[in-house]
Formats: sequence, structure tokens, C-alpha cells
Amino acid sequence: MSMNTLNIAGKSYSSRLLVGTGKYKDFTETRAAIDASGAEIVTVAIRRTNIGQNAGEPSLLDYLPPEEFTYLPNTAGCYSADDAVRTLRLARELLDGHQLVKLEVLGDPNTLYPNVIETIKAAEVLVKDGFDVMVYTSDDPIICKQLEEIGCCAVMPLASLIGSGMGILNPWNLQIIIENAKVPVLVDAGVGTASDAAIAMELGCAGILMNTAIAGANNPILMASAMKKAVEAGREAFLAGRMAKKLYSATPSSPTSGLIT
Repeated sequence: MSMNTLNIAGKSYSSRLLVGTGKYKDFTETRAAIDASGAEIVTVAIRRTNIGQNAGEPSLLDYLPPEEFTYLPNTAGCYSADDAVRTLRLARELLDGHQLVKLEVLGDPNTLYPNVIETIKAAEVLVKDGFDVMVYTSDDPIICKQLEEIGCCAVMPLASLIGSGMGILNPWNLQIIIENAKVPVLVDAGVGTASDAAIAMELGCAGILMNTAIAGANNPILMASAMKKAVEAGREAFLAGRMAKKLYSATPSSPTSGLIT
């Protein structure tokens, strides 16, 4: 397996950027932004986006054909385990037995902070039911480990609140989660701009899932292109291993030996 591929549920992806499909002005802009991002996995809110459940309305499937992209149906807008499980079973029917899903169970409509108790309940049911579960959760290292042990194929802690664009508020927790995980850890939620994405990747995240950071930019297509580069640069920097930080021990970049003194 190449160090440069993201491996999720037995499949390899060359892009480590996963993008949402909501909040764009229309499906044409959605498609243009996703093309610019280079993303191969696209996440879809089953409760808000038509993928065939509303006959006679434009379907996202026409703009993002499932043979070109890996769909990641999500449970945005679900506040209980039962609701989330029901929503993903519907998605599996609509997408012909599709198993890769994103689980999110929200705690309240203002912060969209995850309800980890309901998330754990739903994860247990979905994993038993044969789903490959990528799970949105709080940046609590203990909860992340529990979700991994239940059998989730990727754990996705928030960097900050969904749609806030506040960036990574607790890099230390993310680092603990990454160091202890045996499954891919992706940052999901809170990225605002390219530097946030680069920092998440420099910490060792396997990838990043974002929506508002691109869709909410003044120029979503240009921001999608920036995010693509940021994720790639952050990954390369992580693999390269940064120099040590040294306060006041100045070392000139050019060799000093042989200089006339």
C-alpha cells in the first residue's frame, strides 16, 4: 500500500480530502467545486438532498454519478440513534446496497455538537448490520477509542463546531487520538481556510472532511482548489518530519567553515 493513499473499508483513495455537497447555490456549482477539490468521496445529507427519494426533482446522482465518486451518505439532522439508523438503511436502499456511511448524531440544533451516547448506540447497531461506519464525534480520546473498538472504519473528531470555521481548537486532543488509533482519523468539522487543513494534516490526520469551508467561501471553486493543495502540502510536511523548534539557537543556513575571519 502506498503511503500516499487513504485506505478506508478496504478501498484506496488518492485524495485525502472528502467534501460535502450541501450549501451550494445549485448542483452545477457543487460539481464544479468538487472537481476543483480533487475529492473522490462525497458526503450527502440524506434528509436534505435528493438522490432519488423525490421523483421528478433534480437528483444529485445526475451531477455526481456514483460510478465517478464514492458516495458517503450521512445522517445530518438526526438527533437520536434510531433516527440515524433508519436514515442510513434508507440510503442503503436508494444506493443499491451501499455500505460506506457517515454517522453523526447531533446533541442540539444550535451547536450541532455530537451526542456521543446516541452515537455509540447507533454505531453498535450499524456495524452489526454490515455497514462500514465513518463516525463524527467529539475530540474525546476515550470516546474515539470506544468507537474504533465497536468496529467503525474511521473516526472523525471535530476540530471545532460544524460550520464555525474556527479551525483546530484543541490540537493536543487530536494528537492523542491519532497516536492511539488503529483506524484512519479524519478531522470533520470546523476547518475554515487552507491553513487549518494544512495544520490538521501536519498533526498526522489521515484526511479531512469539509463542506462549509468550501461552500461558504466567496469563491467556492477557488477555495476548493486551495484546500486540495493544503491537504497535499500538510501530508507531505507530516511525512517529511519538521525540524525541531529552537528558541534563540541561531544556526546559519549556509556553512560557516572556511570563511575568512
